[in-house]
Amino acid sequence: MGHREDLLEGAKRCLLAKGFVRTTARDIVKESGTNLASIGYHYGSKDALLAEAYLALVGELSDAFDGQGVGGIEAEPGSMERFREVWSNIIGTMQGPGSMWRLSIEIVAMGDQLPAVRDHLAQQQRDAERALVSLFMGVPEEGVPDKTLDTLGRFYTTLMTGLIAQWNFDPEHAADADALTEGMLQVIEAATRK
Repeated sequence: MGHREDLLEGAKRCLLAKGFVRTTARDIVKESGTNLASIGYHYGSKDALLAEAYLALVGELSDAFDGQGVGGIEAEPGSMERFREVWSNIIGTMQGPGSMWRLSIEIVAMGDQLPAVRDHLAQQQRDAERALVSLFMGVPEEGVPDKTLDTLGRFYTTLMTGLIAQWNFDPEHAADADALTEGMLQVIEAATRK
């Protein structure tokens, strides 16, 4: 690996151990075996490197979203069973001590103190919405229109943000996929009553 990759791997380890705010450039350099100048050369700033490291950590979890390694998703695209299967996979990444999703809570809570990180991640939000719509609806990412991202994509990311908060603050009472699906069915039933 070159310095760029070493920095990214070191930053990922630092994020998981210390979070965004407590990670210093010196921590990353120590963890990566590189030097301070290489952060600016390869990433522009420590915050930009941390944002890239966070996105890489999320990317590593994305295989779990669609069940890769555990049989994949079998339910019909757009169905309630697929809704349940995908949320079950996503929630599986939130369970247990040391979930990397606590970093998302840190960004939300400390966003004004991490403007470069927040802004960088906000630019990536559209890609996350596109990936979620594709996963739930079974369509290629490039085939998801902007109007769908503005509605369904934001709906899924809103649910995900809420689940991340629940699983970080009160995992004992956080919604599982069955409860989330039952809640969705109740919303649909109430909305379609004549």
